[in-house]
Amino acid sequence: MKRAIVLLSGGLDSTTCLSVALAKGYEVYPISFDYGQRHKKELDCVRQIVKYYDIKNHKLIHIDNVGGSALTDSNINVPDYEGTSNIPVTYVPARNIIFLSYAVGYAEVVDADAIFIGVNAIDYSGYPDCRPEFIEAFERMIKVGTKRGVEGKPIKIETPLLKLSKAEIIKLAYENKAPLHLTTSCYRGGDKACGVCDSCVLRLKGFKEAGIEDPIEYSIDVEEKFRTL
Repeated sequence: MKRAIVLLSGGLDSTTCLSVALAKGYEVYPISFDYGQRHKKELDCVRQIVKYYDIKNHKLIHIDNVGGSALTDSNINVPDYEGTSNIPVTYVPARNIIFLSYAVGYAEVVDADAIFIGVNAIDYSGYPDCRPEFIEAFERMIKVGTKRGVEGKPIKIETPLLKLSKAEIIKLAYENKAPLHLTTSCYRGGDKACGVCDSCVLRLKGFKEAGIEDPIEYSIDVEEKFRTL
């Protein structure tokens, strides 16, 4: 059976990505990261998702927190949704470079042909490491910087969500019966999603446009929020 590494954060996108890899018939090797993020609830979600799918090959990597982001530095507040095109303070320096580097190494160890990552270039928060240019550059690096690459068997980075809207991602997740009720998207990491940070608002807008009720709990009145989206 063909094998794939799946970057699994516990969020909506990465869980949908996992469901796509499974639907394509891959034996999956999910990999998650504890990088000092304030929203550690997502790691609890990861454990539940892995249990839901009865996956035995999950790996959790611990990385020192280098700070520099509202997601990793408690002195920087997570802002409410602003809808600007500027790179926000929730950007984590080089996060996907680091995550994909670990994933490439793990792929060589388990002889995986692909790495699935839930990056999205449409409904995203302006992060430079979610763009197609970044993925293309990283694939070129894999070809020249790994044993598989120089031997003509480069590892493919699969980005099934790259050009989908959030509503389309949600519909795909439901088609694949992905457990979105076990996911979280909130940057603030409370017991209930805040409903006002960038990630929460993009998620809520996606569910509204998809015509589907979001199965997770929020600390705000979601129906009231829908009227402002």
